[in-house]
Order: sequence, then C-alpha cells, then structure tokens
Amino acid sequence: MLTIGRLAAYAGVTVKAVRVYHERGLLAEPPRDSSGYRRYGADHAVQLVKIRTLAEAGVPLARIRELLDAGPEQFAAAIDEIDRRLRDRAEQIRRTRQRITRLRGGDRLFVTEEVAAYLDTLREIGVSERGVLRERELWVLLQAAAPEQVAAWIAGKAAAVADPEFRALYRDYDEAYDWPPDDPRLAGLAERTRDWFARQEPGGETPPGTDAAGLLALASAEVASPAWNRIAELAAGGA
Repeated sequence: MLTIGRLAAYAGVTVKAVRVYHERGLLAEPPRDSSGYRRYGADHAVQLVKIRTLAEAGVPLARIRELLDAGPEQFAAAIDEIDRRLRDRAEQIRRTRQRITRLRGGDRLFVTEEVAAYLDTLREIGVSERGVLRERELWVLLQAAAPEQVAAWIAGKAAAVADPEFRALYRDYDEAYDWPPDDPRLAGLAERTRDWFARQEPGGETPPGTDAAGLLALASAEVASPAWNRIAELAAGGA
C-alpha cells in the first residue's frame, strides 16, 4: 500500500495534483487507516497514470472522467472532438501571434505598405522621429477618411521625396519645428517652399499627393508649431 506522497511520486505528479483529482472525482479517495493515513493500492496508481497521461495530452480535466469511462468507439470519438478543439485553439494562437508580429512592424500595422515605405524613406533622409510619427498619424486619419484616394496621394509624396531639393527642404522644415516664429531663417525657408511648389506644374499648382501630409502640406487643420504657421503665412505672401 502507498501513501499519497509515494503514489504521487510513482505516477510522476504532485501531491497537490492528486488532491485536485480527488476533488474532481477522477480518482477515488480511499478511507483512512487506523493511524489516520490514506493508503493507495495498485488500482489507484493505474488510474492516476491514466489521468496524468490524458491531462498531459491536453485533455481538459472536465473531459477526463468521460474518457476513463468510455468504450473504444466513444473514446475515439471524444479524442477526435478534443483534437479538433485543440486545432481550432492552435489556429487562434497562430492568428494572435501574427497580430503580435504586425505590432512589431510598427508603421505597417496602421498604414499601407506604400505609406510605410515612404515613412522609412523619411527616416533614411534624416527626418526626426517626431516628424515621421506626425506624418504617420495624418496618414492613419487619411486612410480612414478617404481610403480610395490614399494610393494617389502617397504616389505623389513618394515622387516628391525622390527629389533631392525636396528632401533638403523637408529636413530643414522638420528642423524648423521648434524655431521661434520671429526666427529670420523662416523667411528663406518660406521662399524655398513657395518656389519649389511653383516649379512643379504650370501656374504653380501643387502636384497630386504633395499636399496630403507632413512637410509643405498644411492640409491638417492646425499645426502645433508657431514656426510652421509663420512659414505658411510667408509662403502665402503674408508680411
């Protein structure tokens, strides 16, 4: 006869697990002997090994009693059902991991691949992370408000950022974010901004997409930079 500790060790489980199996009605609990100890026999050991084997295979404790009592056909059917549920759960986990992987992708979770590539280009040319994040937030809003137009807009921005002059202008514009509104350098930046746009199309029209976001795009309702607001005023011909 075995004590509960020896039974647990024999079956490769903990004493706590044995007590849980007692509580769940999976393993019969023998009466105490004259010394107050419960004594377990070979039948208990065999039953406990079966329970442990099913539990380690992923069978929920709530189903183990059913399987222990089932005949061959019922056992096979129950195992098939449990396997199907485990496969469904595995698929859910796979999809969750995909979402977590996309979270690691940063920009690509919230914007299209084209927009994400454009944001990567901004980082490559030296635009501050603050500036990149500001653009990303605007693109997120644009995609929600006008998803059918985003492709054309981002094509325009990608074409613009391929221009070395635009790149230099963008970096200077990004740097100017924290300048005071009376900084004398703003006038020159505003003039360069106006001249760049004027050269893009006859009549000074803005090329498609370049007014969609970020630099030189004052399409957002408010810009939280007095310097940028001043550049807009100067570029528009303000004194």
